[in-house]
Amino acid sequence: MKVTVKYFAILKDESGVDEEVVEGNFGSPKELYTFLKSDKNLSLCSSKLKVAVNDEFSNWEVPLSDGDTVVFIPPVAGG
Repeated sequence: MKVTVKYFAILKDESGVDEEVVEGNFGSPKELYTFLKSDKNLSLCSSKLKVAVNDEFSNWEVPLSDGDTVVFIPPVAGG
């Protein structure tokens, strides 16, 4: 399965890319993020993030399908 992952804010800085296609057998966004956290040495745990699948906020256990786009959304500060 191939999924497109988009990175924002600190995740973009830590991964070094805006987006990438990741290939693997990921059953859920949680499994995908666990892999990426280790592979990219990402600092945030999943409990600090929101997740969106195919442009809709989702939960961490929704099944992923080939071709999905996943966005992990870190907390933001603004003013």
